[in-house]
Amino acid sequence: MRNADEQTGPAVTGSVAHRVPDLGALELLLAVARLGSLGGAARELGITQPAASSRIRSMERQLGVALVDRSPRGSRLTDAGALVTDWARRIVEAAEAFDVGAQALRDRRDSRLRVAASMTIAEYLLPGWLLALRAQRPDTAVSLHAGNSTAVAERLLSDEADLGFVEGLSVPAGLDSAVIAHDRLIVVTAPGHAWARRRRSLAAEELASTPLILREKGSGTRQVLDAALGGLARPLIELSSTTAVKAAVVSGAGPAVLSELAVGEELAMRRLVSVPVEGVALARDLRAVWPTGHRPTGPARDLLSLTRG
Repeated sequence: MRNADEQTGPAVTGSVAHRVPDLGALELLLAVARLGSLGGAARELGITQPAASSRIRSMERQLGVALVDRSPRGSRLTDAGALVTDWARRIVEAAEAFDVGAQALRDRRDSRLRVAASMTIAEYLLPGWLLALRAQRPDTAVSLHAGNSTAVAERLLSDEADLGFVEGLSVPAGLDSAVIAHDRLIVVTAPGHAWARRRRSLAAEELASTPLILREKGSGTRQVLDAALGGLARPLIELSSTTAVKAAVVSGAGPAVLSELAVGEELAMRRLVSVPVEGVALARDLRAVWPTGHRPTGPARDLLSLTRG
């Protein structure tokens, strides 16, 4: 009769992951059962025979039973080994079903990409990036929502976008970011405006005290300008897009401060004139953003990589 304290097999403690052999070991056992040879099973799985022998011995120690009888004529399952092999087959089949399901989830994720971007990036940088992404992922459907930096953050935090791009001074709360480009804001007017004919640079104080055509509150451009000047005069006009601001300036309604990216064509055609400013730096970083702790994957990761290229 055994003493109550005598060990009769492996202690049943800890999580099941510590008590059940890993999938690689179970696949090896199934290959031995099918081929009748430990060496053949090792070759099929792309491992050495010593490694296969070591894995079988480790599994036998873990389970506390002999699984394979080895002889010069080959390898034969013990009775316990045959029973364990039946269980192993069910586990491996379940793992294969799990893998198929996970791949289906990845395929569904990779079939779409939702992007939210502030206006300047959406109008002047994203089209080129999305064309490059389409060459890499022709089957991915991309949707783009353009809005100000505040709206971009809201869409990301409510899971309405997979990746965002903003132009503001800081990263909105709840988001991680990476700087992808740099931009400069410049003062522009119509050629007929008095500032277009001045010989000296505009002082920062005069710019701050002049009513300007501005983007709406929450836009990255306005945030940067307000912070750089320490405050702004009451807007001459408040508009919700860079295109609308440009049109108003071209019409002669007044001056504005816009991204250098947005006014290249108008400056080249002399529809707008750049006015130098002294005493203030109007540079800014352009950032990709995503929810904290959720690094972009799939198409979002690929798009982020393209912006850095």
